[in-house]
Amino acid sequence: MNVKVATRRESGIINIGDLELESGKVLSDVQLAYERVGSTDLPVILVCHALTGTQYCVGSEDAPGYWANLINHGGAVDLDKFQVISFNVIGGCHGSTGPLSINPETGKAYQTTFPFVTIRDIVKAQYLALKKFDIDHLKAVIGGSLGGMQVLEWGISYPEMMDGLFPIAVTPYLNDYAIAFNNIARLAILQDPKWNNGNYAADDIPEHGLSLARMVGMITYRSSDLFNERFGRELRGPVGVAHEEIAYEIESYLDYQGKKLTKRFDANSYLYLLKAMDTHDVGRERDGMEEAAKRIEKPLYAIGYAGDLLFPTKDLEQFVELIQQTGKVASFDFVPTQFGHDGFLVEFEKWGHLIKDRLEEL
Repeated sequence: MNVKVATRRESGIINIGDLELESGKVLSDVQLAYERVGSTDLPVILVCHALTGTQYCVGSEDAPGYWANLINHGGAVDLDKFQVISFNVIGGCHGSTGPLSINPETGKAYQTTFPFVTIRDIVKAQYLALKKFDIDHLKAVIGGSLGGMQVLEWGISYPEMMDGLFPIAVTPYLNDYAIAFNNIARLAILQDPKWNNGNYAADDIPEHGLSLARMVGMITYRSSDLFNERFGRELRGPVGVAHEEIAYEIESYLDYQGKKLTKRFDANSYLYLLKAMDTHDVGRERDGMEEAAKRIEKPLYAIGYAGDLLFPTKDLEQFVELIQQTGKVASFDFVPTQFGHDGFLVEFEKWGHLIKDRLEEL
């Protein structure tokens, strides 16, 4: 007989007070939206989300989170052994302080008066939130893409706070190729007439610009082999349709993905988080990547994916080698996949065991 295990789930808002940013500016009355799953008696794993992710990495039966197939009872991250906490990043739009939030000084939404934030600011806010929960030690920090950036910064900024680090589908700095695509996505939003210098109404958003920005991202998240295999130049309508009409299935797919994001994500938040990604460089103001590597104290287990256009696996592997040269424990695992960068969101059977095995080592 299969016994269904009840899981303790909690979600809400935690206030961390004022937050001084890297820029020197201070955000007042900062709040972080969170999800906390599992028994509070168990060791804590912090999960950091990607660009358009949310705090719901586990979610519920009715609304599974993006890593529900990775984090569950008996899973790679076993809820029988660990509790999981995840925060919506500052600058986001799912409950944490960001452009949609009310500025306590003006009584109006920040929109583009919201100050720029960096990955280090995001991590600092999470650190302060954990302190509010009376959590001063983590079993591990895990995250992919923008979440992986946070993992690296956690290991450098708070090197004694965790037992292990799992940076996934990420590099120690965002390269120029990725910044170039971010710039195209940014311009798509900025040139939408409805953007209105960021001062758009909730019912009149720059939908076309945000949709196009998402399409640009989707092209880079997956490999050309996957696109070609999945769509195979399949026609959706007659050849020779008007320029604005959709003829091929790949066009329909991108159009759907673009419009889908506009229903759940804020354009200003997208812009701010793209900028945070652009500034990601573990060696910035630390005398370079080699010196940054020396600051990491705890075992680091990196995972990269074949065909990742934005975060080349060779760059992550090089950073792992720098850590190894300091005498610290670090490893790199390569996952063959046609999904490219999006490999960290699918095919858990190919790499979930890597997480499980490393957690057991810790």
